[in-house]
Amino acid sequence: MSTKIRLKRMGAKKNPFYRIVIADSRSPRDGRFIEEIGTYNPTKDPAIINVDAEKAQKWINEGAKPSDTVKALFKKAGVFNN
Repeated sequence: MSTKIRLKRMGAKKNPFYRIVIADSRSPRDGRFIEEIGTYNPTKDPAIINVDAEKAQKWINEGAKPSDTVKALFKKAGVFNN
């Protein structure tokens, strides 16, 4: 099973809120996921990023690939500096 770390969109129309989740790469964007490891709220100024760094690092070590957006969020949150 190929896993991805990606965003799941929540919130109302024109008021997005995202959960950072671990999901099977074949599942839809807002579909089933394995585990939630954080949140991202871009509507606040500055944007709020909450990430469980321990869980994120564990999943990366197990082979989960972060999406480009999640990779950028991890860098801002200080999860990893690659």
